Amino acid sequence: MDYFGELNGAQRVAVETTEGPLLVLAGAGAGKTKTVTYRILNLVQKGVPPENILAVTFTNKAAKEMEERILKLLGENKLVNRPISIEGKPFIATFHGLGAFIIKENFREAGVKKHFSIYDREDSKRVVKEALQKNGYDPKQFEPSKILSIISREKGNFVEASEYFERASNEYFGGIVAKVWQDYEIILKKENALDFDDLILVAGKLLQKEEIRKIYENKWQYVHIDEYQDTNKVQYQIAEAIARKHQNICAVGDVDQNIYSWRGANIRNILNFEKDYKGAKLVVLEENYRSTKTILAVANKIIEKNKFRKEKILITKNAVGEKVGLFEALTENHEAEFVALKAKELQKNGVPLSEIAVLYRANFQSRVLEEEFLAKDVPYQVLGTRFFERKEIKDILAFLRFCFNPESISDLKRIINVPPRGIGKTTLLKIVEGKEESLPAGMKIKMSVFRELLRRIKNFAVQNPPSRTIMFIAEEVGLNKNLEKTEEGTERIENIKELAALASRYDKLNPEEGVEKLLEDTSLTSDQDSDKKEKDGVRLMTVHASKGLEFAYVFVTGLEEGLFPHDRNNDENVSEEEAEEERRLFYVAVTRAKKKLFLSYAQTRTIFGSRGVNIPSEFILEIPDEYLEREFLDYTPKRKPLLHIEF
Repeated sequence: MDYFGELNGAQRVAVETTEGPLLVLAGAGAGKTKTVTYRILNLVQKGVPPENILAVTFTNKAAKEMEERILKLLGENKLVNRPISIEGKPFIATFHGLGAFIIKENFREAGVKKHFSIYDREDSKRVVKEALQKNGYDPKQFEPSKILSIISREKGNFVEASEYFERASNEYFGGIVAKVWQDYEIILKKENALDFDDLILVAGKLLQKEEIRKIYENKWQYVHIDEYQDTNKVQYQIAEAIARKHQNICAVGDVDQNIYSWRGANIRNILNFEKDYKGAKLVVLEENYRSTKTILAVANKIIEKNKFRKEKILITKNAVGEKVGLFEALTENHEAEFVALKAKELQKNGVPLSEIAVLYRANFQSRVLEEEFLAKDVPYQVLGTRFFERKEIKDILAFLRFCFNPESISDLKRIINVPPRGIGKTTLLKIVEGKEESLPAGMKIKMSVFRELLRRIKNFAVQNPPSRTIMFIAEEVGLNKNLEKTEEGTERIENIKELAALASRYDKLNPEEGVEKLLEDTSLTSDQDSDKKEKDGVRLMTVHASKGLEFAYVFVTGLEEGLFPHDRNNDENVSEEEAEEERRLFYVAVTRAKKKLFLSYAQTRTIFGSRGVNIPSEFILEIPDEYLEREFLDYTPKRKPLLHIEF
């Protein structure tokens, strides 16, 4: 079978350019994953050992999809002469997964013990809160999540706590962050833990050491970086360090979909690629396989106004399609009613609800939408509830983590009273301080029983497959018995069984290695990795959360000046390229739609208790009339909108 015959001209050029630096500008829906997978197949066919190939992307879902597609191609293609063994696979991971791998192979140089814990955002927020209280600050006044986001961004810029302290300690809020950050790092060190950002920062620091960099630049001689426009400073430097010797780096991305500057993503990384890598080849993927001609015409018209971009015009062989629906609502409730009724109408016409998405700029907008979907009896699902954030799942994983890393105080705090054992804060404090001998006799007995439980769990875990260990913990700890007494008990016990089913993926490894891999992979899940069991329903999400997804029918709501585009554009501290991000965000929203796009705005909207009169978004006004058609509810007056938009 001629796999490469499925590629268009530009894709084929990207696939066949195997040596030297290559920048692939891939427009929305232009088949970038297909291009990368076929490029890797081509490399292997040319004789490159699969284990010398690295591919990095941003979500576990994307990494898993890419790995499955590559292994399927390598397994099916008869031109690949040798069988692909576990050791001989391309290394495909997220940046966090790559960082964890490098740190584990060099844990001593990284300053951690072999079985270190990986803290997710909730763990990190808890430790920041502890650091705030230690410094005498009220967590209600200084929000831990805000301080954590500052720390996260600074780490992404390759800044450590000591550097930040020198720079910001004289400022009021900066000084608070600096003190908290220092204690935050002390707690992490004490608990033998790294947070999500450390996985990248510490790996980046390790790769600055020549002897370590040489290992990985020889190990991975062909590097692929997906979503290159979303890389921050540390991620950029990790990719550069690994690719430095051989210069065989393929960066794939889209300048027009850079929407994460607030997380530290630097658009300059992709804009300057051809300067950073001399002799780099540029390939532009402009053929879109997702959307109609009308939707792409709107997308092209919107994005062409941005200055910080590389020229690209999306084209397609798809049908012209329907015009873009535009609805002017009186209020946000009126807008939500339109969306809910239109979704119900689409469902009656045979459209699966999972093929309908409602996008909004800010999370608060979902409340009124949810109310209307409930009132109109239209099933929906708000993207964001993660399987691994459920209490029963976090509890079991905490038991497992603590058995292998007894220095993890956060895990100890989580499990010591799961289920309730009557061990209070004073007792816990004495245990943490190493003063367990001073406890009353009755409390010593409770702690002895607890430690014996942990010993049984660890002994079982090192001798049995991870899936059996999960169920053993649930039974031995008494979670199942305790959950049976609660209203949501059945659902939560099913969640534990689902975790055991997930753990069975690691049953083929030796028990200790299987547990280690399970804990690592579950720690690395991101908010873009959806639940395994998705219910059928309309998807409600922010535009940011929709990136990388596609739906037949898409509603983009709240298109009002100050909301979308957000009023951050009026901030004097926002750079011109950051200001253009709102337009890129709208471009992402538009290009999620395959068949039909609906846009809506409300004349008045209540935001945080204050009702204001709105001007329609500039984005609406920039769309030529020929692509638009008015939408109405049965009782909506059929009149011209507040601002004159001809049809």
